[in-house]
Amino acid sequence: MSRIVYSTDPEPAKLCPRCGRDPCVCHKIDLPARQQVAYVKRDRKGRAGKTVTVVYGLQHTPAKLKELLTTLKESCGAGGTLKDEELEIQGDQREKVAEKLTALGYKVKFVGG
Repeated sequence: MSRIVYSTDPEPAKLCPRCGRDPCVCHKIDLPARQQVAYVKRDRKGRAGKTVTVVYGLQHTPAKLKELLTTLKESCGAGGTLKDEELEIQGDQREKVAEKLTALGYKVKFVGG
């Protein structure tokens, strides 16, 4: 809740929903794996019926996310990409991804069916 009473600025600066700051410092935060929860879901929307496994909710630098993506792709034997700070692995690989993330020290929660 903003406490601004009056401002000549047509739109006040919006705070980041993840870190709650302006400017956003999410890309500078790199929490250890044991302090994070990785959300894993299966998704097919907007992919012409192709299934992908999506991992999100991680607070890492972009370089660390790419490194984690490479590790997950190798353990699943599948392709993948990094989009909007979400890791996407081709196919329904939820169990393999959750197993690998748990081995790396993350807490894993499955989202959806």
